[in-house]
Amino acid sequence: MQRAEALARLNFVREACTNELNQNLEELSQEVTLAAEFDLEAERARLEDLRNRLENFGAVNMMALEELAEADERLAFLTTQRADITNGIAATEEALREIKKRSRERFRDAFEKINRNFSELFLELFGGGRGEMSLIDANDELESGIDIVAQPPGKRLQNVLLLSGGEKAMAALALVLGIFHYRPSPFCLLDEVDAPLDEANIGRFTNKVVSMSANTQFIVITHNKRTMETARALYGVTMQEAGVSKLVSVKFE
Repeated sequence: MQRAEALARLNFVREACTNELNQNLEELSQEVTLAAEFDLEAERARLEDLRNRLENFGAVNMMALEELAEADERLAFLTTQRADITNGIAATEEALREIKKRSRERFRDAFEKINRNFSELFLELFGGGRGEMSLIDANDELESGIDIVAQPPGKRLQNVLLLSGGEKAMAALALVLGIFHYRPSPFCLLDEVDAPLDEANIGRFTNKVVSMSANTQFIVITHNKRTMETARALYGVTMQEAGVSKLVSVKFE
């Protein structure tokens, strides 16, 4: 009877191994060796925990393989797009570096030439003294501001903002004409730039305009008679009758 009971239990265990573990009992017995400290109750509790976790997985998704294939295809597409974007960013950054490099070179060349022209014209217009430009931040030329210092004859070197109105106008003229020398054009329009100048400075200003008029046609808007004297043609707007404007022109040639 004990043997029959043992055989029944053995058959039950064999069937349980086949059904639950999908493995033969004899093969399992060869792989598993129970240690002396084996705790049956603890292992049963662990088995129940694993069984509960298995049951909580829910139903098997039969579309998982198709969804995986779609996800892989989507991942490959996004990876390609990301690589394109990354390469585009790298190319753009390289182009920006090249643009900044060339911009710095062109700015440095233009700044040095305009500064040299400004110093020469300042000397001519003021009849002496010294004027120059300097970068506020020499380490960042493209973002740096420009500081203008001027020293008219008989005065100490100072910022251009500390000059008088006439001196500011003359310094501004020296800068504008310095830029004009660097990038000349066929025409130059000056609108009442001589208004704050005294007689001596107007003489220097008109002499410079006359010397530059060989290559550039100057159009000067002015109320100063001395400036008008240097013109080859004069155009004036007058009102002979109330409310009626009339254009009068004179060619001095």
